[in-house]
Amino acid sequence: FMDGSDGLAASAAIAGFAAYAMAAHAAGADPAPFALIGVACVPFLAVNLPPARMFMGDVGAVTLGFLAAVLGVAGVVGGIWPAWLPLLAFAVPILDATLTLARRAWRRERVFEAHKVHYYQRFHQMGAGHAGTLALYATLAIGTAATAAGCALAAPRLGWAALGAWMIVIAALFAAIDYHWRRRSPPP
Repeated sequence: FMDGSDGLAASAAIAGFAAYAMAAHAAGADPAPFALIGVACVPFLAVNLPPARMFMGDVGAVTLGFLAAVLGVAGVVGGIWPAWLPLLAFAVPILDATLTLARRAWRRERVFEAHKVHYYQRFHQMGAGHAGTLALYATLAIGTAATAAGCALAAPRLGWAALGAWMIVIAALFAAIDYHWRRRSPPP
C-alpha cells in the first residue's frame, strides 16, 4: 500500500477488503474478518482526507498491504475465491508498486531507497494535488474492487477477463502519466 498521498491507502483498503468480504459471503465463508479490516479503515480515512490531519506511515501501509496479500492468498488456497480475485480487488496499488519497482530495477536504481516516482506521486506532482490524486485513485480502487465483487457474486467465469480489461485501463492511464511526465517543463 502507498501512503504518500492523502487518502490513498485507506480508500484502497476499504474498497479491497469490502470485495474480499462480498466474495467470502458469496462462497459461504465468514465475511466478518475481511469486512472488519475495511470498516476499521473508515475512521482513519475521515482524518486522512485532504488536507490530512493524520498519517498512516510506512508501518500502517505495509501492514495493510501484508494483510491484503496474506488474506488474498489464504482465500485462494482455502478455496474461498479464485486467484484473480485478490489481484483485481487490489489492482491499483499492485500495478503502481510493481511497475514502479520494475522500472527502477530496469534503470539499475537502488530500489530500496526513498523516491518519488510512483505513478500516483508523479500525477500529484504534475498538478493534481492530494485531492485530484485521491479522486482518480479512489475511483479506480472502487471500480476494480466492485468489479471483483460483482464477478465473485454473479459471474466468476469472467474474473480473468475483467482483470485483463482493468489492467489495460490502468496501464493506459499510467502510460498517459508517463507521457505527460516526460513532456512537462522542468521545474524552475
